[in-house]
Amino acid sequence: MFGENLDRIVAAIEKNYEADEIFFTKPGRRFPSRAAVKNVLKTLRRVLFPGYFGPEMLSGAASPGYFIGSTLIEVERELRDQIVLALTYTSDDPDACCPPEDIQKRADEIMAAFFEELPNIQRVLLTDVQALFDGDPAAGSKEEVIFTYPGLYAIYVYRVAHVLFEQKVPIIPRVMTELAHSGTGIDIGAGATIGEYFFIDHGTGVVIGETTEIGDHVKIYQGVTLGALSTRGGQRLAGVKRHPTIGDNVTIYSNASVLGGETVVGEGSVIAGSTFVTFSVPPHSRVSVKDQEITVRQPGERD
Repeated sequence: MFGENLDRIVAAIEKNYEADEIFFTKPGRRFPSRAAVKNVLKTLRRVLFPGYFGPEMLSGAASPGYFIGSTLIEVERELRDQIVLALTYTSDDPDACCPPEDIQKRADEIMAAFFEELPNIQRVLLTDVQALFDGDPAAGSKEEVIFTYPGLYAIYVYRVAHVLFEQKVPIIPRVMTELAHSGTGIDIGAGATIGEYFFIDHGTGVVIGETTEIGDHVKIYQGVTLGALSTRGGQRLAGVKRHPTIGDNVTIYSNASVLGGETVVGEGSVIAGSTFVTFSVPPHSRVSVKDQEITVRQPGERD
């Protein structure tokens, strides 16, 4: 039966190839490689946290400068190729058969801005390491935090992706954050603005929306959602602030949801677990669930 119907099935699928979403027949268009983007993150992490994720030994006669320079050259080459692919894919020139000069020039600008920001990314990540160590009594050392904590990995990927997002690089920032999401269960939009000393403990199920603003010294636990009240507006909401603003020194406990672009949680506030917050909270507030009743029935007991 399959052989008899194959020609008809092939023709139907080929007809669907005319849809805009199917672009493989368009010359010069190719998605960036997820594997290459993943490798960029892997290689760059060796520079920012040397000795943890690679074979490099930088003590004694070894030169950190040589290691940093040679590794960044490797990162630059691979990341540039992916950025050119992303820019070409979103180019207004439908007949582009090779990257035109303006795309190469824009890639140059992006790469220059990105690498200028790397020392600051590393500096801020070290504050995140300190926040995780200070805030988690189970942390044996800061080295353990760097080497094992999924929250730090998700924050690392976000901080790298955010710089590219700010440079308006298409596709790649989302690829980066989704790689972290799939590996850690932590979903941080690359467009979010997050301050220093950021703490995510346990992490699974954390969602931080694209237009979220988070201050310094903020702690977030597993299952927290910083989201939108509604996305039924679809693409009309693109670029609109639809996620909350979280002030400095705020703690949000597990499974709490803070929603809405006009929602502001004032500095020093504490949001209890399993709360649902859709309104602004003054500084130094305590938000909790009131009159929550828990009933326990023993086997054989009736309601």
